Amino acid sequence: MELKRTPLHDLCQEAGGRMVPFAGWEMAVQYSGLVAEHTAVRQAVGMFDISHMGVLRFSGPNPKDALQQLVPTDLHRIGPGQASYTVLLNHNGGILDDLIVYDLDDSTVLAVINAACAETDRAWLEQQLRSSSISISDAKGDGVLLALQGPEAQAVLEELSSTSLQDLPRFGHRLLALPGLNAEVLVARTGYTGEDGFELLLPRDAGRELWKHLLKQGVTPCGLGARDSLRLEAAMHLYGQDMDVSTTPLEAGLGWLVHLENPVAFIGRDALEREVASGSQRRLVGLRLEGRAIPRHDYPILNGDQVVGKVSSGGWAPSLEAGIGLGYVPTALATVGTPLSVEIRGKRHPATVVKRPFYRRTT
Repeated sequence: MELKRTPLHDLCQEAGGRMVPFAGWEMAVQYSGLVAEHTAVRQAVGMFDISHMGVLRFSGPNPKDALQQLVPTDLHRIGPGQASYTVLLNHNGGILDDLIVYDLDDSTVLAVINAACAETDRAWLEQQLRSSSISISDAKGDGVLLALQGPEAQAVLEELSSTSLQDLPRFGHRLLALPGLNAEVLVARTGYTGEDGFELLLPRDAGRELWKHLLKQGVTPCGLGARDSLRLEAAMHLYGQDMDVSTTPLEAGLGWLVHLENPVAFIGRDALEREVASGSQRRLVGLRLEGRAIPRHDYPILNGDQVVGKVSSGGWAPSLEAGIGLGYVPTALATVGTPLSVEIRGKRHPATVVKRPFYRRTT
């Protein structure tokens, strides 16, 4: 199957992007190098082409009421200009995808979904909402979705827009005029890096001009490699590895998304109530390895001689200079401080269950 390309594909190549297949798209895995890009986001500012992700618009009377039947999170805790991270569940409480829901107004909600799940998500949503008066449409079209991340992201965007963003809270969003690009952009204070930053949705031509402008301003282009190392340090889940239909939000450490006090009978509620009553059999934990050992996806996790789980995501953490990983283990072994080991090429390497996230900005 031919890979899809984002509107920034040629500009990413011109910036030195090394392109690889990803979720049906041809995307840049790195530009100047993973560690350099990772460091730029941690210390200054970097930008990512994330136009491969899906953006759906839900239109009609009270769209949050309709979506509320499909997610465990109380969407009425947010209002216009606010957003909520949540998950789609099947009837067994398994996670179909994670997404961010943006409340635009009483009749319009947007949802950003993962590229790998875009088609299946839309089919599922249309099936579940077929008897409602809510219509679902593609809110991105051939537009650009760009992430501007790092401690200097606010200053860069404020200079470009001549507008203060100090009062835009985390998970807040608003329309922002970019006079130099003659465009209006939906800007949200969201991201996947563990740093302050923004995600911007804008038309194709304006998005291409914004990318070129930011390059001239010295913003570092970043690829999938740095995006993965940054989100792993921040212990942010990757769908398809750290969660899927075989895992529930309670097992995945996402219990804070489950609002059982809200009486709505959302899909998967019965299964989650049973899990709360009986207790989860396993939990997602963070592991930090000793020395220079680097855990990778699917490496065995051991307690003594017994394999008790597998690494779901792992790698080297440039900010910590340590090997870190996420993985599911029996609940009895999920306590912070529990000594375990990870098998790497036939050799066991000591690991300790640590508090997540692995990295958190302190200043």
